[in-house]
Amino acid sequence: MAKPLKNLVQNHLGNVAIIMDGNGRWAKKNALKISKGHEKGVSIVKEIVEESINQKIKSLTLYAFSSENWGRPVQEINAIKNLIISAINDQVPELVEQSVELKFFGDVAMFGEDIISKIKYAESTTKFKNPSLKLNIALGYGGQQDILSVVRNISKDVLKGKVSLDNIDGALINRYSCVPESSIDLLIRTGGDKRISNFLLYQIAYSEICFLDSYWPDFSRLEYINCIEQYKKVSRRFGKRV
Repeated sequence: MAKPLKNLVQNHLGNVAIIMDGNGRWAKKNALKISKGHEKGVSIVKEIVEESINQKIKSLTLYAFSSENWGRPVQEINAIKNLIISAINDQVPELVEQSVELKFFGDVAMFGEDIISKIKYAESTTKFKNPSLKLNIALGYGGQQDILSVVRNISKDVLKGKVSLDNIDGALINRYSCVPESSIDLLIRTGGDKRISNFLLYQIAYSEICFLDSYWPDFSRLEYINCIEQYKKVSRRFGKRV
């Protein structure tokens, strides 16, 4: 018997987010420099982007560098900065071929002019009327910091008379947030830890969450497909009785 149309709509997977954790531990496990773990992690992104297109997912949002990651050793941070530039150079032509729209969000200004310039180039080069996938990369991002910024900026506009208190709703909060997507359907975290780590705190209110033991450099297309298939089996009620 065919599934009711209602269930098909409920289980449609539009927006996926991934906390790509475990690059450093993968490198240590394999007796490699930490930077090699990040390099391997970038190569995994390409495969997951391809599968996201195959699965007709609307958007893929990746936690590449958190606001707390600035506390890591300078050598590792510099390696990540260099990797961002090389990844943009290497992957933008392929993203253009795939019609993938690239968007960066977070406190990008902290990364310096070279990376800001590369980001502007990448975003302008990958603008499409009907992208096959929206690929959102979080850099220098923190969920709590974003919420604080939203509160401050809405408050300023209320004081200026640009916003009425009666008009403050979820849609307005989403407009003031730096996060490209207003909600996330499925959140995946690799690396074995079972926490959110300050990622998309407002947007994942009703997300299904999949925690995996695999380090990000070991994350496979098959594991990704399994997460998607598990999501499709869930009845999403959003607090209601169905």
